[in-house]
Amino acid sequence: MVDHPAVEVSGLSVSYGSAPVLVDVALTVPADGGVCVTGENGIGKSTLLRCVSSLQRADAGTIRVFGAEPGQTPDFWRAVVTTVEPPTWYPGLTTREHAELVCRAHGQDPEDDAVEEAFDRFGLASHGDAIPASMSSGQKQRLTLLLALLRPSSLLILDEPEQRLDPDGRALVAAMLAEYLAAGGSLLLASHDEKFALASGAELTTMQALAS
Repeated sequence: MVDHPAVEVSGLSVSYGSAPVLVDVALTVPADGGVCVTGENGIGKSTLLRCVSSLQRADAGTIRVFGAEPGQTPDFWRAVVTTVEPPTWYPGLTTREHAELVCRAHGQDPEDDAVEEAFDRFGLASHGDAIPASMSSGQKQRLTLLLALLRPSSLLILDEPEQRLDPDGRALVAAMLAEYLAAGGSLLLASHDEKFALASGAELTTMQALAS
């Protein structure tokens, strides 16, 4: 995977009906690097991330993730974690059981100390037996990011991960993303918080700059 950029986008165009959202967008996320896309609401940041995550088909252009078309092989989903779509909470499962399920799905030992350490670090140690639907929006966001960072991956695609987090939560998540990059991961995110994005180690670019 290191022979290719983490993400290469060229000539990407997407319209909703007759309304263009993305027009001839180009973007590169280097392997082991991070890029944060900024811009006003409605400018197409989430649409761009959905296309890179293979959750939406573009009208034109090419997308490559580690040199391959996104979403076409099991290798893609082993390498990529995305929070572009709202998380699916399984009825009746506690937060810890969600974490254990993620571990088992990715060949990790759910009894490993990593699960407890993740809950401690995200400030959810006392919520291990909670049902996600009963939690506050900020706690749900912390759980979503906990699960994303718990499993092994090579690329994180995060849509406004700082949303619904208090200042301490934002600082915590930014530090964890910086650690992820330092360990060799790649990061593509959309955010309105430039301070958060820079603290995560990502380089800033605007949607206007992406369009040629």
